[in-house]
Amino acid sequence: MQEELNNLKNQAIAAIMEAKSVAELEQIRIDYLGRNGKITTEIKKIKKLKPDEKKNVGRLINEAMSTLAKTLAEQKLSFSQSAKHWFDATIPGEKPALGHLHLVTQAATEVTAIFEKIGFTRVRYPEVEWDWYAFEALNMPQGHPARDEWETFFINLPEDKKYGKVVLTPHTSSGQIREMERVKARPPIRMINIAKCYRRQSDATHVPMFHQFEGLVVDKGINITNLKGTLDYFGKKLYGSKSVSRIRPFNFKFTEPSFEVDFRCVHCDGKGCKFCKSGWHEVGGAGMVHPNVLKAGGIDPGVYSGFAFGWGLERVYLLKPGLNINDIRTVYRTNLAYLEQL
Repeated sequence: MQEELNNLKNQAIAAIMEAKSVAELEQIRIDYLGRNGKITTEIKKIKKLKPDEKKNVGRLINEAMSTLAKTLAEQKLSFSQSAKHWFDATIPGEKPALGHLHLVTQAATEVTAIFEKIGFTRVRYPEVEWDWYAFEALNMPQGHPARDEWETFFINLPEDKKYGKVVLTPHTSSGQIREMERVKARPPIRMINIAKCYRRQSDATHVPMFHQFEGLVVDKGINITNLKGTLDYFGKKLYGSKSVSRIRPFNFKFTEPSFEVDFRCVHCDGKGCKFCKSGWHEVGGAGMVHPNVLKAGGIDPGVYSGFAFGWGLERVYLLKPGLNINDIRTVYRTNLAYLEQL
């Protein structure tokens, strides 16, 4: 009887695997496990067996019924999935969704393209910098507020005798000195430097890590007219022909005269809002390169002059019409629903 049960089980499994439809599987279930099925019939024979045989035969019948029930269920599921997920190997596959450049990368690309059209060259200088390049060579003496540990990130590394402490560069202006050193006292220079910067600030218009783009022009006969013309050109190319800009006298140690540069806020059309607070949006500083900075870069201020500007990339780009982002911290959110909109 044990051999007969094993044969019935194997026959049933073979029939299940060869079935072509759910209806065939149901018929197999009836033939073997139904009220008058072949396995069910074997159960009725147990009472005729000797007591010591009943236990073994009962166990074999239970195993056979359990195995067939499981195999039937798996085969039915495979039929169901095949019907739901029909597959034709000859049709073209679906292309995976492609990502896109982050907003900051898009901004850097667009800003670079604007300045390249008027002769600027994109450069890149260190994000981990020496104190001398970040401050001393830019005419910022010891004790200047910008060199305070509450404003600048200092790195816990040994100081250099000439260049001082190591810092996370607080502005791209350190690239001015390195670019002057690169040309070895032989201008002209038309540089645009875009890089990460680090300051201990965080609010609607500031984040601890942000991006700046630094412009530097050095040549003979450069004056404020050249600076203002460059600023206006940039504004109209980025914001449109109706762009309105202004410069305000200010005090920067590395330029003289110095200016703050503002653009009229596009979020409130100059009326004042959470983003701009006054109707104007400050994007950064600008001015004529200080003679001491030219000297630090190895360039004779008696022969050459220049202008420079350093602006926050995110701050500038958030004014772009149609972007509708009034908090700079939003740019660095990791929410996928937000990132897919950019």
